[in-house]
Amino acid sequence: MNQKPEIKQNKLTKMLCVCTTVDCTECKTAILLMVNVFVLLTSYYILKTVREPLILAGGGAELKSYTAAGQALFLFVAVPVYSWLVNRMDRLVLINRLTLFFISNLVLFYILAQLNVPYLGIPFYVWVGVFSLMVLAQFWSLANDMFTPEQGKRLFPLVAFGSSIGAIFGSWIAGVLIRNGVGAYEMMLVSGGLLLICIWITSIITSSEAPCPAGARCRKNDGDVEGPPVEDISGFTLVLKDKYLLLIAFLMLLTNLVNTNGEFILGKIVVEAAKTALPNGTESEIGQYIGSFYSNFFTIVNIVSASLQLFAVSRILKYAGMRIALLVLPVIALGSYAVMAFSATLLIVKIAKIAENSTDYSLQNTTRHALFLPTSVTAKYKGKQAIDTFFVRMGDVSSALVVFTGTALGFSLAGFAMVNIVLVAIWIAIAVSIGKLNKKLTAEVES
Repeated sequence: MNQKPEIKQNKLTKMLCVCTTVDCTECKTAILLMVNVFVLLTSYYILKTVREPLILAGGGAELKSYTAAGQALFLFVAVPVYSWLVNRMDRLVLINRLTLFFISNLVLFYILAQLNVPYLGIPFYVWVGVFSLMVLAQFWSLANDMFTPEQGKRLFPLVAFGSSIGAIFGSWIAGVLIRNGVGAYEMMLVSGGLLLICIWITSIITSSEAPCPAGARCRKNDGDVEGPPVEDISGFTLVLKDKYLLLIAFLMLLTNLVNTNGEFILGKIVVEAAKTALPNGTESEIGQYIGSFYSNFFTIVNIVSASLQLFAVSRILKYAGMRIALLVLPVIALGSYAVMAFSATLLIVKIAKIAENSTDYSLQNTTRHALFLPTSVTAKYKGKQAIDTFFVRMGDVSSALVVFTGTALGFSLAGFAMVNIVLVAIWIAIAVSIGKLNKKLTAEVES
């Protein structure tokens, strides 16, 4: 077993100890990654706040659930294409070109809105789901590529803190823009401008002269890639052949299934509250009510998430380990939906979803990305992209089936909460198995 490297610190890295332990040689890369994901999440949360009134006011919570199937169908095609591109492109070119593609999409949505094309809320909802998964998956593939398992467990909490504060700032600034009369489609252009900044930061990160971790695929000064080659295999095939990756895929599917069922419960109650508060309100007024609620909701979730990320995540990973960290969210979800099953009021559901989402966006988010640290380069770029996109969205598709079936059978909101309780029990069993395999793989890599 290798000994842990000695950590060298300066004044800046000592300041960062409030979050985690950082070595001087790691500081630049870690901070740049943190800033990058901060800007990325700011952009995403502006779009996330925009999409809620567009889809809920235009079609309701049921349509929001069913639309997720469109995302999975798109990703079923997109993931193999992404795997093909990984074999043929330098990682910087791939990451930046995909980001430019999404920026062009935002401009297209704006143009279509100016031409008064109807029902843009539905394709935009599908697009945001695909966008968020693909750009975040490739960001974390890059982050996994930059660090060893030991470094990643220490530094991912710091990097993910940028995600938490970006989500806070994004949801807050979205609310400011809404209150000042900025239209939904103009906000898309703001988000696109932020993505251009992400391209610039990514270029700085990948052109840095940080040492290449053992087993990582790193950039040389001449732009070539060194390290183990990427296998010529589809991301889907890789996941299905590897027990560890397959279990992670099922973990992500169940996590998103449970969370999306909970979002349906929340969305249903919020729409009812809006109609009660504005019995004669227009679609625009109801949409503004919903948008304001979600802006406030996202802000609270992300403040709690950032606090957990800053003060708790690295300490849980350090002292309790990955196996315990994987169980925290499902235990919270189990308690939350047990309470909802007895009393599904707006206040109770809001509090429960704040607890669930804030833990998901902090501890669970960091832990699930750290699961790929002891894996191969191919798994980091192809397997992770497949899992973080298609399998996550299959959770949404499964949720749409649950919503359709439950609605047809006349389920109450408490009934949907009971379904989640059963799903969480399966989730816990899978998390236990992943924890055991992760410990074994990490020991093999570090030995």
